[in-house]
Amino acid sequence: MRSRDGDRTFIYRFFFIIFFFSFALNASEYLISYRYVVKNSTLYNENLDISRAMKKCDGVEQEAISLRTDKEINLKKIISNNFEEFINYIHKLGLHIKHKDKTVNLEHTSTTILTLHTTCFKVDINDNLAKITPLK
Repeated sequence: MRSRDGDRTFIYRFFFIIFFFSFALNASEYLISYRYVVKNSTLYNENLDISRAMKKCDGVEQEAISLRTDKEINLKKIISNNFEEFINYIHKLGLHIKHKDKTVNLEHTSTTILTLHTTCFKVDINDNLAKITPLK
């Protein structure tokens, strides 16, 4: 026998599933930027910023990198555990380089800044690997 409210429980379940999966799909996109500053042949500053994307990123997937997770689900910790490998990968993606030389009264100063502008990455984290793919 049919209840008086019809199939509302089915409709509520259906919208709950759609709502839940829409969050699950958005949770895998991150915005990552990187800046590396060298002054007078000495590392001055290195900054890697990671944050979740607030809206869906558009673009074509590029070559991916896979990093070991060691059962970790936090992307910042995964990248810090595999920092050298990730930084080498970022260098292959292409960094913007700004270099400035200056000589005043026989005193030479130089500044080099390597920058990866904010880029959207699609991230899939499993038990053993995190697959990180840039979207361009």
